[in-house]
Amino acid sequence: MRKILSVDDLDFEKMHGLIPVVVQDCDSLEVLTLAYVNREALEKTLQTGYAHYYRRSHSRVMKKGETSGHVQEVKEILVDCDYDAVLFLVKPSGPACHLGERTCFHNELKTRKRP
Repeated sequence: MRKILSVDDLDFEKMHGLIPVVVQDCDSLEVLTLAYVNREALEKTLQTGYAHYYRRSHSRVMKKGETSGHVQEVKEILVDCDYDAVLFLVKPSGPACHLGERTCFHNELKTRKRP
């Protein structure tokens, strides 16, 4: 059963003010990236309808696409059962990865062959 939650229901304390965000394309359901939000970033996302993330490398909140122009329109936000992770279903206007790839998950980890 789905519950309707507010930002105040989320557990920002577990990861020292940050919550991980799995980002999926709303049409293909392809996973585009894993990002983080703090309360400010999530509130800006809710206010504008566009993804805002806490960029750990810049130590600040940034709108996705602020420099590249590749914004992510947020269509739905789902919260996990522990209230400490969220899923953004987005309509991307371009690549999600800062390297120009459609998804940040474009590398494959070599697996060990079994005998």
